[in-house]
Amino acid sequence: MAEGTDHDVDHYFTAQPASPGDLRPLAVRLGGRELQLATASGVFSPDRLDTGTQVLLREAPAPPAHGDLLDLGCGWGPVALHLALTSPEARVWGVDVNERSVDLLRRNAEHLGLPGVRACLPDDVPDDVRFGAIWSNPPIRVGKAVLHDLLLRWLPRLDDGASAYLVVQKNLGSDSLQRWLAEQVGPQGFVVDRYASAKGFRVLHVQAP
Repeated sequence: MAEGTDHDVDHYFTAQPASPGDLRPLAVRLGGRELQLATASGVFSPDRLDTGTQVLLREAPAPPAHGDLLDLGCGWGPVALHLALTSPEARVWGVDVNERSVDLLRRNAEHLGLPGVRACLPDDVPDDVRFGAIWSNPPIRVGKAVLHDLLLRWLPRLDDGASAYLVVQKNLGSDSLQRWLAEQVGPQGFVVDRYASAKGFRVLHVQAP
């Protein structure tokens, strides 16, 4: 469910889990390690670590070492796996509406021996879980209404003072999204600003009161 510059062949927000024959290997560097992971068609950017996610992983600060962390729109799992490798004592929730993405993240976490990763559909996250950080390459192309509902569902679940980092391509509306977020959650005491810019992407920062 992540978004970036790479073309998407399938509707990656509706795909079902991949059969073993659909799996393909992917070599990628995450959390300071060279890894061999599995991807499949029907998910976002199955053949590479997309540019937006690269920018997010490079520019965002180190995540909290403990607590619950959220990768919102996990795809095959690069952000969630990076968080789990960087903060092995944290519990990392990788959430996606794409069942194939959830299955791939689960496979990859098991392959890497990361028991703290929870790969799940949105409604499977317990309502009482609050997050010490949210990292996301959100699905801009699902449309503003769906995107806005998604962010307004999850951002209020940040712990007090915790931060979300969202990477959005500049020409896909990062600046307008920043303004909208400030209008929507600013009155509740959230701080919204631009944390970094690189390769045509903005990393937006949303800090809970």
